[in-house]
Amino acid sequence: MTQERKRDTHEKVILGGLVIKAGLRNADRAFLLGALIEASRVPVGAAEHDRLCALGAKAFRAEARALIKL
Repeated sequence: MTQERKRDTHEKVILGGLVIKAGLRNADRAFLLGALIEASRVPVGAAEHDRLCALGAKAFRAEARALIKL
């Protein structure tokens, strides 16, 4: 397997993990794609972008705290 292909596979695994972390494991694929397309239209620096980033950062922190308690 080439380095580029390994990197691509790793990236896809990471992105799939984000879907699971968001609680969307069983969500319809069309819904997921639509939500991602909509999110891609939010300009960086816009209030909605900042709100979504803060929400994601909070979720990552909560996960890290839960792992530390194990």
